Parts: sequence; C-alpha cells; structure tokens
Amino acid sequence: ALHRAGHDFPGHTEILKQECRAQDCAMMLYLPPGAGGPAPDGLCVAHVTLHTSLASVPELISQDGVARTIRLVDGFLRRIRSERRRIGVCALNPHAGEGGLFGEEESRVIAPAVETCCLGGIDAAGPFPADTLLKRAVEGEFDGVCAMYHDQGHIALKLLAFHRAVNITLGLPIIRTSPTQGTAFDIAWRGIADPTGMGEAVRAAVRLVNHRHAGEPET
Repeated sequence: ALHRAGHDFPGHTEILKQECRAQDCAMMLYLPPGAGGPAPDGLCVAHVTLHTSLASVPELISQDGVARTIRLVDGFLRRIRSERRRIGVCALNPHAGEGGLFGEEESRVIAPAVETCCLGGIDAAGPFPADTLLKRAVEGEFDGVCAMYHDQGHIALKLLAFHRAVNITLGLPIIRTSPTQGTAFDIAWRGIADPTGMGEAVRAAVRLVNHRHAGEPET
C-alpha cells in the first residue's frame, strides 16, 4: 500500500527514522511481564536487519550494526528499569556457523560486535544458535535478544504470544508502540478483530511515558 501511494519505504520504521531525523533505530518486539516466560520485566527481541530479502541479510549485517542494536536493547532495558539487563545475541547461521563450516559471519562480524559491547559495560553474550537462544530467553536466562533478521525474532515471539506482543521502535525521540499483527485488511470492518494487542501497546507506551517523566534516559 505504501509503494502504491508513491512512498518508497519498506515499512513504518524507516519512515519514522527519517521524519524524526534519528541516527540509529531498530524494530523490537516486546512481550510484557506475564505474556510468556518467567522474566519479571518481560522479554524483548530487536532486529539488526528488518524488511529485506533473506538473500541480502549476510551483506547487510555489520559489526557496527550489531553493536548499535545491542546498545538500543540495553537502553530499552534501562528505560523500563530492568535490574539484570542480560542480552543474548543470535548467530546468523545454523549451529552458530559450526566453527566456520556453515559460514563465518559469527566469527568475523557478530562476535567482535558482542565483545565491543561487553567492553563498554553491557551484559551481552553470543553469538548463540537462534533456535536454542530464543528458548533460553523465554525460560528466563536473558532479558533481551538481538536477532539478525526479521523472521528469526518474529516467529518465536508471535508463536509464544501473538496477541500480547508489542512492536516498539527503538532510537526515536518519541515513544512509539503498536500491535504486532499488522493492518489485517482482510477482516476490516467485520467486527472480529482481537483488541488485545492494541491494549498491550497502549500499556507499554504508558509505562515508557511514566519512566520518561521520572527522568529516565531515552531509549
């Protein structure tokens, strides 16, 4: 619909980044406390790349990009006053590359970015195989996850709590949340949409507003 209207953007994240003149932005899905898993502050998953082809992901991820996303996740966890702020970082390839047999992005790009963030005082670890990392995060070992591409993070969180996950744009000078389900043109005006996601998005925005008024730093 954006493209048919003449707007050359892959999604709203990129539009908001341009309109707000933001330097670093990331799309994050957030499960609030109680939506799944034992983490007292919920679970968040942010993405290094977003609306792009899977074939283009390896060339789009960089050390700086991974590090920026980790820092944005850490900033969000600080914003919601998470005490632990432990972040797990996904590998790109199966088995985290299996020592280079399945790819070298882990050793060449992702691991150095994690190390840089750790040296800066962030509690980050990885890269870990994504299939087991998301399970560990849901079980409470991590408070945030840095995913390399869209479906790597989305599938796990939407499978766990489709109607309660909240889409939050990190790095903006404004607070911006929404449900994760999309526009649902196929059921528009039929009176059957589930409002749960909208309620969770409003509650997440209120929580962030309250912390902003309390003097918390921006995400």
